[in-house]
Amino acid sequence: MTKSALIEKIAGNVEGLTKKQTELVVETIFDSIKEALAKGDKVEIRGFGNFKLRSRKARKARNPKTGEAVDVAPKHVPYFKVGKELREMINKNM
Repeated sequence: MTKSALIEKIAGNVEGLTKKQTELVVETIFDSIKEALAKGDKVEIRGFGNFKLRSRKARKARNPKTGEAVDVAPKHVPYFKVGKELREMINKNM
């Protein structure tokens, strides 16, 4: 599902919201999640899952074209852990 498809679905299900208003709500939610992660906070959506950052250590890698060794700097990457309710719903429908 794309963001535009999500906006269409929400606008169709919520009476009184235009697509523009729905787009603003969806954008605000995503921006809030991004801002929280950028500050290092954990985002917990009960029944859905948790977004948090994981730290990756510096490491040696190899350039696949040249085979040359390259240093990769330490970094933080976003991580999503699925919630119990969502996991059970997915496994029930498979």
